[in-house]
Amino acid sequence: MREYNENKETCGTICLKYLLFIFNFFFWLAGGAVMAVGIWTLIEKSDYISLLQSNTYMATAYILVVAGVVVMITGILGCCATFREQRNLLRVYFILLLCIFLLEIIAGILAYIYYQQLSTELKQNLKDTMTQKYRKPGEEGVTNAVDKLQQEFKCCGSHNASDWSDSDWIKSRDASMRKFPDSCCKSPTDLCGQRDHPSNIYKESFPMDSSHASLRYPVAQLVS
Repeated sequence: MREYNENKETCGTICLKYLLFIFNFFFWLAGGAVMAVGIWTLIEKSDYISLLQSNTYMATAYILVVAGVVVMITGILGCCATFREQRNLLRVYFILLLCIFLLEIIAGILAYIYYQQLSTELKQNLKDTMTQKYRKPGEEGVTNAVDKLQQEFKCCGSHNASDWSDSDWIKSRDASMRKFPDSCCKSPTDLCGQRDHPSNIYKESFPMDSSHASLRYPVAQLVS
């Protein structure tokens, strides 16, 4: 009877060990995914993030990379602690898990509280960058990013097309009587921004609240 109980306990321990290993493997994969999102943001969306005056959003992408590395290390540590059955490693592993869990709760609460504030701040920062830096000498990166953004999302301006009435470039002679940049046109051609008509100009604002809003994407992923 005692031998049967020992075998039963051994089987239970083995099953628990493999379950914990599988959990840590998926945990490690999740960390890799978070790190990949951060790297993808820095490489593919850096031109969009450069439109924002604040460095907070670029820093968020770096935080994603660091968070992914921490999660991956935690997953590897969990696997080692499980198979070696070392109590000290297990203690460190569970402390790291607890810290990550608490940080997720705090991030979720902050995201819920500051969600609307974040959207408003992003739109205002985007408008200020568009109106103050577009087509300015030395700001070619901003100019290209704005043109690319408006064509990709089929929009004009941050809040709406009237944002461009405050643009320093639109008010100057360099605009050649344009009311909007040519990238606001549905079929971009030279000087097409002179014609203000719904059939010619995108009237929609940048879709800051959409699920594919690239400027807010790093922040949203970090909260997730």
